[in-house]
Amino acid sequence: MSKPTSESDEFYSQIQRRMIESGDWDRILRQLSSKLSEHGWTDEVHLRAKERAGSMDTLSFRLILEEISQPGQATVPPAVKREVMSALRQYVKDQFEK
Repeated sequence: MSKPTSESDEFYSQIQRRMIESGDWDRILRQLSSKLSEHGWTDEVHLRAKERAGSMDTLSFRLILEEISQPGQATVPPAVKREVMSALRQYVKDQFEK
């Protein structure tokens, strides 16, 4: 059963490498960042992190990251998820049509 996982991990690594080499990885990340900012998500997560940091006796980036990562991921607007997933699917589809 571990073989399919390693094959899928290898496939993921190859696609990611191609995306980085072609510049599409950065393009999609910029798109994601822009959309998250437009929806106020970035400001919301930044505010949560800032509030948490202000309440800590000893500042710990790792602890802040652990505490806001999962709630942050859960609050990504569905429209943003769909748009980015669509861009990723299109990239993969284009790679196999060549």
